[in-house]
Amino acid sequence: MSATTINSNLLRQMFLTGAANLEANKAWINELNVFPVPDGDTGTNMTMTVVSAVREVTDLGDTDDMRAICKAISSGSLRGARGNSGVILSQLFRGFCKIVRDQKEIDVPLCANAFDKAVETAYKAVMKPKEGTILTVAKGAAEKARELADGGTTDFDEFIPAVIEYADTVLASTPDLLPVLKQAGVVDSGGQGLVQVLKGAYEGYQGKTVDVERLLHPGVAGEAARETEEEEKPTYKFAYETEYMIILDTPMNKKVEDDYRKFLSTYGEDITLLVQPKAIKLHMCTNDPGMVIQKGLQYGQVRQMRVDNLNLKNDPIPEFTTSETEADPAEPTDGETKDPAAAETPHKELGIIAVCAGDGLAEIFKGLGVDVVISGGQTMNPSTADILDAVEKVNADTIFVLPNNKNIILAANQAAAMDGEKKIIVIPTKNVPQGITAVINFMPDLDADANRDNMTEEIGHVKSAEITYAVRDTVIDDVEIREGNMMAIGDAGILGVGDDMNETAAAALEKMIDESTELVSVYYGADITEDDANKLRDKITAAHPACEVDVQNGGQPVYYYILSAE
Repeated sequence: MSATTINSNLLRQMFLTGAANLEANKAWINELNVFPVPDGDTGTNMTMTVVSAVREVTDLGDTDDMRAICKAISSGSLRGARGNSGVILSQLFRGFCKIVRDQKEIDVPLCANAFDKAVETAYKAVMKPKEGTILTVAKGAAEKARELADGGTTDFDEFIPAVIEYADTVLASTPDLLPVLKQAGVVDSGGQGLVQVLKGAYEGYQGKTVDVERLLHPGVAGEAARETEEEEKPTYKFAYETEYMIILDTPMNKKVEDDYRKFLSTYGEDITLLVQPKAIKLHMCTNDPGMVIQKGLQYGQVRQMRVDNLNLKNDPIPEFTTSETEADPAEPTDGETKDPAAAETPHKELGIIAVCAGDGLAEIFKGLGVDVVISGGQTMNPSTADILDAVEKVNADTIFVLPNNKNIILAANQAAAMDGEKKIIVIPTKNVPQGITAVINFMPDLDADANRDNMTEEIGHVKSAEITYAVRDTVIDDVEIREGNMMAIGDAGILGVGDDMNETAAAALEKMIDESTELVSVYYGADITEDDANKLRDKITAAHPACEVDVQNGGQPVYYYILSAE
């Protein structure tokens, strides 16, 4: 059955099925990572971006109000945007919705106009658009949509498959536009995510529906299981959403991994298990999180553990006092008050927010005067809403945001554009060493513009590198890399590959240190002992006695060492 228009209800359904298809393929999209490091998160970022919009659309209930649906899609994705591809996806939704929101129905010419506006909006959001990315795939889809509309196509049964087919063709060509993709043997992960959204939307157009509760909360039971409970409150077959990382004592062989997966399947569902040589990550829903955690402890040390009761997720959390016995509110407290307003920090002109992963790094930033530290970085990019929430906590007129990761800069810029009450200035720090340099060069007595210029200039003088391990065989920058190799990733690419992390780190520093270098900083991660870090310090000092070498516990995941030379 052909159709020449899409109404608001169908658009809503297409959006939901597009989101569901993206979620179903997120793990695969994560693996399309140029650098073979254990931090692929494009699929996760894009999924969390779109699910934020799904939540707002669902909150509308049953409505045929096109404008309300478009507003929910746009605002939900903008606030929930994470990572560069997530931000670009949110801008694509925003541009599309601007065109269709005031119409009762969408026809092919209007859809083509909306595709054009989506691409225009997304390109404007990126300071230096790069071809061979999600932007290229979106532009290709828009060009095909325009060609079909201008050629007289009016039937969506012809229009949608043709646009998707061409988008797939453009996606396949991304390695020809970005040599680093070709060397790694992958297509662009963000572009793949967009294609999956389009394919899922077509399934919705054809009549497919999705369990929205299951999309919003993995582990939710079906309608039959909810019939015996309160109609307004979903019930979960496996109530406890459980996540953790295990730093492995020894790598898992296939038999151990199979046995572990078999064990998990008997205790729950919606299991996502990522196994790497040094660590595993688990997300699942279970009714016995204690047993699942206890099993994990057999393989190593637990980190990043989280357990949440899905059946109580929307219930208010009881408040607790800081002492065992609540004080009598009428009793004097030596002039102190429990009034939250009285505990508010003093107002100041300038404030700073920094993003980092690792308790040690967070303490370093706080010690340097940062007002709020957002926990995040590789594998856990904060959303636009997370950054806006942090801004609200800083009692200052102008707030500097240090993303400290190139994949968070767009979300920070988006937050700056959305907040109208405070002035937000994003210093484009791409890593932790740049962020620390920016804070050190912050001068409270200078005005905002002078500080922005000073910090931006100084971060350009920092050379940095990160040491991690390879999760697959590949070739990058003409360097052959094998699974399990240690890798030093510098500001412009691979600085070294080896079998020993300290030797690899030292070799990377040989390429970073020159006659002007005065300070080398070593931030060691959660998997490195202080003794190992000190051995690296001794090696650096022996090779470069004129340089001061500073070693600090960063506690960061993923990267064994973060290095800087200044």
